[in-house]
Amino acid sequence: MLWLVFTTGACNLRCSYCGGSFNPKVVPWRINYNPVKLKELIEKDNNATVIFYGGEPLLNPRFIMWMMDNVKANRWGIQTNGTLTELLPSEYWRRMSVVLLSIDGRREVTDAHRGFGVYNRVVKALMRLKSMGVNRLIARMAVTRLTDIYIDVTHLLNVGFNLVHWQLDVIWDGKWDVLTWAKSSYLPGVRRLVELFLSNLREGRVIGIVPILGVLSAYLHKPYRGPPCGAGYSSIAVSTDGRVLSCPIAVHEDWAVLGNVNTGFNLIGIESQLPEMCKTCEYRQYCGGRCLYAIKEGERYWGLDGVLTVDYVTKETIRTILEIGPEVKELVNRGVVKLSDLYYDPILDSTEVIP
Repeated sequence: MLWLVFTTGACNLRCSYCGGSFNPKVVPWRINYNPVKLKELIEKDNNATVIFYGGEPLLNPRFIMWMMDNVKANRWGIQTNGTLTELLPSEYWRRMSVVLLSIDGRREVTDAHRGFGVYNRVVKALMRLKSMGVNRLIARMAVTRLTDIYIDVTHLLNVGFNLVHWQLDVIWDGKWDVLTWAKSSYLPGVRRLVELFLSNLREGRVIGIVPILGVLSAYLHKPYRGPPCGAGYSSIAVSTDGRVLSCPIAVHEDWAVLGNVNTGFNLIGIESQLPEMCKTCEYRQYCGGRCLYAIKEGERYWGLDGVLTVDYVTKETIRTILEIGPEVKELVNRGVVKLSDLYYDPILDSTEVIP
């Protein structure tokens, strides 16, 4: 199971689509529970992946070090904005199975949303971590109207990231004209990325574009029974106040609370959470409902029309990826690429398959 462990609710940045730190009354800026209780819970999981989360998790490096020194887990990782990597000693970075750095693409796009100079600091962190031997570095993109998805994703791959995943700036943030942007820019860009992926696959190379890998994995291997991130059924978040949540962004919502580190928790039956439109959707096995938070809160924030717009963009993205499915199978059958190379488990990386 995936354990997203908040180290703090504080953040040193104020990104335009996020706003920075959580209210300390909702997500305290210090750990307010006995971490031994969390240790006991995690060690009951024989296949635990622990990813440090925030806020900015590196604002509490002592807790990260305590966890890594005292808790038995199969894999360790972190989702960080990449500006404070020097606060954690190199010996801990070398033990990380995966590091996700938040960066939105080119310098001008990243700095427009995250602050002047952030791009350079993240790229510097990328190079530093690579030099330490960290061998799985993933770019976490927030995709907005400033994004050219093809240019920004390929830029990050060329900079040196092993994989790139992204989240659309929808539902959680203010409503904007996603449909016009998607038709004119985003969806054509996704198609170009799929073409790039296929052209590389024909040469036996698998490039790390997570949404493409994730959808193809469901097509070739095992379908998703819920949102691929695993929210509430194979992934949980532990807030700094000890609450166990089904989704790390649902820090205010009662429906997200699964229990507490002191008393334990229960996972949800994800199938019962899906709306009828998801249960009967032809793309359910590739999408799994996309996002638990959007399922629960989408209409409250963006209304039904907004939810349907995002649904359209999701379906078009999946359709575009599935178009190459038959040729991908043929390449596997011919031995150009191994079937195992096209298996991707987002739980292990804490990534988003469906943006």
